[in-house]
Amino acid sequence: MNQEYLNLIKQRRSIYALGKDIKLSDQEIVDLLEPVISESPTAFNSQTTRAVFLFGQAHDQLWDIVIARLKSEVPNEEAYAKTVAKLNTFKAGHGTIMYFTDMAAVHQLEKDFVLYKDNFYDWSEQAQGIMTMGVWTTLANNGIGASLQHYNPLIDEEVAKAFNIPANWRLRAEMPFGSIEAPAAGKDYMSADERFRVIK
Repeated sequence: MNQEYLNLIKQRRSIYALGKDIKLSDQEIVDLLEPVISESPTAFNSQTTRAVFLFGQAHDQLWDIVIARLKSEVPNEEAYAKTVAKLNTFKAGHGTIMYFTDMAAVHQLEKDFVLYKDNFYDWSEQAQGIMTMGVWTTLANNGIGASLQHYNPLIDEEVAKAFNIPANWRLRAEMPFGSIEAPAAGKDYMSADERFRVIK
């Protein structure tokens, strides 16, 4: 039994203690991950997934946007200070990948394949999951830590303006990444009896 893939995905964990000390250049990271995204399957090969790589000042700008936007969402200054401290752990990383769905492509599929129109958005979300898992695992396999964050839709408008995002791209997640400054916490697993069924 070949468990090489299992061993790879076991490396993928949510890493929150991020730094900037990574061995790959920005372009090497892009070159590493673009093919992973391109090879990730989508329903009807619709290729609805999009990604924006942020490095340097652009990476910092994203997390400054999140910090400013959440000021009005938390109940008091103490809670806001905790929120800012958490967001600064993402900003401390080397870069961020923003993941989008091209809603124009989704809506075109709904028109072209009316029988399945109620499924295409759900399928585009499955494509997001497959893509992010592939990217996350690839980063981990190269000694780079990451986590998957969801500050959308709170930041959608500001992000679109700041980074010239097409109106039909819907923000789905943000993945800060960088050097692993501390390991992930322990992980618990449900029992197999609760989670799986084998029927013959």
